[in-house]
Amino acid sequence: MEELQDFNEEKEESNFDLKAELFKYLAYWKWILFGLLLGGLLAYLYNRYTIPKFRTQSTMLIVDEKENNAMSALPSGGGTVFSLADDGIQNHIEKLKSKQLVESVIDELNLNVSYFIEGNVITVEAYRSSPILIEFVSPDSLVNNKDLDLFITPKSETDFLLESGQNESYSEVHKIGEIISFENLKFTILPKSGEEKGYFKNISTVKIKISPVRDIANQIINSIVISTKGQAKDILQLSIVSESSEKAQDFLNKLMQRFNEEGVKDKQEVAENTTKFIQDRLQMITSELDSVEVGIAEFKRENQIMNVEAGANQFQSKFSAAEQEIFELETQKVVLNSIEELLSKQGRYDFLPEVGMDQGGISGLINSYNALVMERNAYLKSSTEKNPVVITISDQIDSLRNNLFENIVSTRQSINIRLGELNQRENRAQGSFSNFPGLEKGMRGIERQQQIKEQLYLFLLQRREEAAISFAATASVARVVDEAFTLNNPVDPEPWLILVGGIIIGLLIPILIIFLKNLLDTKVHHKGDLASLIKSVPFIGEVPRIATGQTDVIHLNDRTPLAESFRILRTNLAYLIQNKDKNIGNVIFVTSTVKGEGKTFVSYNLARTLASSSKKTLLIGADIRNPKLHRYTKATEGSKEKGLSDYLYDYDITSSDIISNTEENGIEVDVVLSGPIPPNPAELLMNDRMESLIQQARSQYNYVIVDTAPAMIVTDTLLISQLADYTLYVTRADFTEKNLLEFPKDLKKQGKLKGLAVILNDVDYSKFSYGAQYGYSYGYGYGYGADEESKWKRLKKRLFN
Repeated sequence: MEELQDFNEEKEESNFDLKAELFKYLAYWKWILFGLLLGGLLAYLYNRYTIPKFRTQSTMLIVDEKENNAMSALPSGGGTVFSLADDGIQNHIEKLKSKQLVESVIDELNLNVSYFIEGNVITVEAYRSSPILIEFVSPDSLVNNKDLDLFITPKSETDFLLESGQNESYSEVHKIGEIISFENLKFTILPKSGEEKGYFKNISTVKIKISPVRDIANQIINSIVISTKGQAKDILQLSIVSESSEKAQDFLNKLMQRFNEEGVKDKQEVAENTTKFIQDRLQMITSELDSVEVGIAEFKRENQIMNVEAGANQFQSKFSAAEQEIFELETQKVVLNSIEELLSKQGRYDFLPEVGMDQGGISGLINSYNALVMERNAYLKSSTEKNPVVITISDQIDSLRNNLFENIVSTRQSINIRLGELNQRENRAQGSFSNFPGLEKGMRGIERQQQIKEQLYLFLLQRREEAAISFAATASVARVVDEAFTLNNPVDPEPWLILVGGIIIGLLIPILIIFLKNLLDTKVHHKGDLASLIKSVPFIGEVPRIATGQTDVIHLNDRTPLAESFRILRTNLAYLIQNKDKNIGNVIFVTSTVKGEGKTFVSYNLARTLASSSKKTLLIGADIRNPKLHRYTKATEGSKEKGLSDYLYDYDITSSDIISNTEENGIEVDVVLSGPIPPNPAELLMNDRMESLIQQARSQYNYVIVDTAPAMIVTDTLLISQLADYTLYVTRADFTEKNLLEFPKDLKKQGKLKGLAVILNDVDYSKFSYGAQYGYSYGYGYGYGADEESKWKRLKKRLFN
């Protein structure tokens, strides 16, 4: 028995019943429905009177310079020296979201000045439909940094009332066209041109909001979304969410236009710089080429030769590849020297020409250098050199400049090493040609220098022409694919989302109130409320509430829910006592915490249930202070009048004198009534007569059911508790306090009650989900055909009755 008890104490099981919890809330379905309708109504009003926001978007294609530039038809492809570096699509996105570009668009469109029409419920912005206009006399530098709210209320065809949102004391009447001085600003108010006569005095109050350009730019930069599209990721989609779709469309269209204009301007600046550099280099190369040609003439004259190529054909065929490489390396050295010389002479933040020098990453560094210089110049248009961003870019430019010097030095060293290797290879090869004229080498060296200078001269001539053409016909940086347009469906508020959210909130509020009400409830209602107790004490059954008009006593072959619950109780009790010696009877005490919890009702029906299974059963009414057993049995009618109190007091009375044999509705149960109420019940129960009665009954009956007094109110039960094999502790739904559940737990820990198990009595299954499954539906619908009522009808009956 103790092992079974320990097992039940350690066993952890979930006592949460979802259906039971749902039925708790469904009992208040009217309030839940009211909350749902109220939440839906408020959500509808919010949708009705909230200004919707729409998404406006446009699409632009970033032009691939190699394929779309006007110079692409030239021999070099038109993009080697003078073209901008490929900044990458991310750099274009950053340029589109730069403060300088956004602020220039806002300033051009006057987006820092907004007009609002005040209505009865909401105030709506009138972007193009404003009935009045404000024109500033003050310079833009003052207007763009002001934060003002002005209210214009027409009084007549020529007069209007001007009020300020910041200065509440200002309220003056002015005339249309009058120059007004206010807050260091000068402006005039004009009616919208083209309106019919009499229109001005009939308009509502108009609010004019003047905001700093920088604040508006920050708002737009934070709200604009730029994403890439297309397989090549060269298409940008610009989108912005705004209450005024027309304003958003104008902004996006102007932003794309200004982006393209500034990109073209930057490319032309680089092309102009490149042309100047090439022209300077051409003058120097021309002088060097003349010097080489004079050297060739002197060499031929001194050696009295005209042409040595015929004798060097065999040598040239064997070493042409090596010489070609030497030629290319020498050309690269000259280009490197030119770049290094220019880098040393020019200013720190001037553009560098792009010379197509891929060796050592020189070209990539020049591209990055020009991009940073371009970005620095863009920031300097709207700020000073002390701007933290400008300082950061300047540091990056200096770092790139140093890296460029280092790369030039390392690249030159690499070229020299390679040249040394080629020269060594050539020297070794010369040893095998001892008969070759010694002057061939000198002639080839001079001719090589001539070819290098000629090639470089032609190269620079070609680039000069390309740079000139590029400056005159610079292609667009981007092309507009789709001009700005606004989607039809609003983004905020989303009507269905707000409506669903309002309904959910309206649903949750009454549910939360019901939850708090249940949280403050201190009564036991179902098995889940016994969770703290049944963790340490076995739970063996529930007894349903007796409906009006139903009997509270079970009968033979009874199929009512009450009878089925006691059959379940009998089965669970059998598992509880299955390891006990079957040669003697089982003594089962039935008690509770306080009176009124139904222990006598449980004792009587449990005894009848055990007796119906052909078990010899004795029912003893041991609650001699407040006897209730006589209400359920007819044993006193025509039978012995002696009871338990008589037996305990009078030693001449035997156990056979107080046991009444009863048979009611086909069930035989022997009963010992409580007898007359004695003045000293505790003293009577303490004598050995009670123990003697129990021992005699144990040997004659299979089950001895003892209906005892409440354990918390009086000490009677505890005085005789050790005589029991098992103690059934009765709790009652909607009656027993939850805080009283600690009492039986303490009794079990102290060993005052033996074989303790819990029964929950008077459960109203109609309140819980398991009522439909194990309560009335079980008794009538599980194979017996007594209840033809559908579950839907039973649910409606519980909700509406």
